[in-house]
Amino acid sequence: MTIVFRCIWAFALTAIAIGFGAMYGWEKHGLVAAIALGFVGLVVSWPFAYSPAAFFELSCQLLCELLMSLI
Repeated sequence: MTIVFRCIWAFALTAIAIGFGAMYGWEKHGLVAAIALGFVGLVVSWPFAYSPAAFFELSCQLLCELLMSLI
């Protein structure tokens, strides 16, 4: 069960990162930027796809810092 969850997690996170990078690149700069930022999304998502705990830890830290700055 853990292997299935990790495979789904890795695929979903990588697909979201590539899609977001490509969408942002396409909207701002065109085809070449879409390809380049899609690749950047792939590279950046790799460590977080390997370890869901690292993703959630970083997300919680960033959220806490954001909330503390608003106070």
